[in-house]
Amino acid sequence: MATIVQTSEEDAALTVVRFASELAWADAGSEAAEAQVNRLCVEAQECIVMGRWLDLASLMLTSADLIFSKVSEKDMECVFTVICNLVTKSGSQKELFEMAELISSKIGQQPNDKPALRLKILFNLYNLLEDPYCRFHVYMKALDLALKGKVPEYILPSLKKMESFLREWNIGIVEQRQLFLAVANVLKESKSAANDYFKFLTKYLATFSGEDAHTLSEAKEEAAHAIVEFVRAPNMFKCDLLDMPAVGQLENDAKYSLVYQLLKIFLAQRLDAYLEFQAANSTLLKSYGLVHEDCIAKMRLLSLVDLGSKESARIPYALIRDTLRINDDEVELWVVKAIASKLIDCKMDQMNEVVVVSRCTERVFGQYQWETLRTKLATWRGNIANVIGTIRANKIVDDGSQAVQGLAIR
Repeated sequence: MATIVQTSEEDAALTVVRFASELAWADAGSEAAEAQVNRLCVEAQECIVMGRWLDLASLMLTSADLIFSKVSEKDMECVFTVICNLVTKSGSQKELFEMAELISSKIGQQPNDKPALRLKILFNLYNLLEDPYCRFHVYMKALDLALKGKVPEYILPSLKKMESFLREWNIGIVEQRQLFLAVANVLKESKSAANDYFKFLTKYLATFSGEDAHTLSEAKEEAAHAIVEFVRAPNMFKCDLLDMPAVGQLENDAKYSLVYQLLKIFLAQRLDAYLEFQAANSTLLKSYGLVHEDCIAKMRLLSLVDLGSKESARIPYALIRDTLRINDDEVELWVVKAIASKLIDCKMDQMNEVVVVSRCTERVFGQYQWETLRTKLATWRGNIANVIGTIRANKIVDDGSQAVQGLAIR
């Protein structure tokens, strides 16, 4: 098999054109192939001399696309390295963007054909670009390729740099919205990235704050997906979805109002409310892939948290048993599960059959939670003031005693 050997920087593009065109026209006969190869090489040479880098990229991509499945991945990567390197020769911002668009679009045209290689080539192109917006555009192409080519695992490492990407790209709200949704769609296909999927889905929904009703309506389906994902996740017990306008619009929506009601149950109510909802809407829960037993388990933990925040610091075993609808011998098991999930800090008084709660996680942080925090802070401030006053009073007494002793000695 023919292999590309770059002999100098000047003839790298011509080498690629000849290599690709010879393979593309190999079945046309030697005479016809030679004529076409020479024609393409002459055309490529003209582009180089005249500095028509966009036209050269288009010429090279046409041949390269025809041989993608005919050469080794090493040779294909070499071909596209030379093609991608053309962006460094661009003389204007417009030409640079057009070249980046042309190359990235061509690479992503057949996502199911060697998708991992195509992603690698796209990231090579990304690294050659210096313009932030062009980089953002190529990254979006990579996300689309990862989704359609069903290779989300190759995009996951780059998500760790998302915050630095956003600072570098400096993109607006609309572009951020597109980015977060694209990332969420990729993560949705990865079974090991459920939490990250929910994270980027909520980032997407957050971009709709302050938008009008028409724009908000674009997010209805994703808002419902976010709710379902929160309910389904076994290790997710709090979120800010209720504060988001994109989610709030579902409350009176004909299609999604029940989904919104389900979210309110998981964030503000107890097991009995869920069981009542499930009895009336079991078909709906199944349509979203929610497992009743899993929902019960999660609601038991959330109900226990609610007892810790709404009741006194001492929760009787009997109240836990009745609220969670469990047997007497299961009470301590569920308390231990809540502790293991870091939902509460507590001690179990087995003698008196009470759970003494010192801390519990808040499912939401709204007006009630702010008022509670304000009261606690005021109490702590008063206690600290009392301690300081006591220390000062004792210091005055000690100083007075020492002065009296000093006089007695003299």
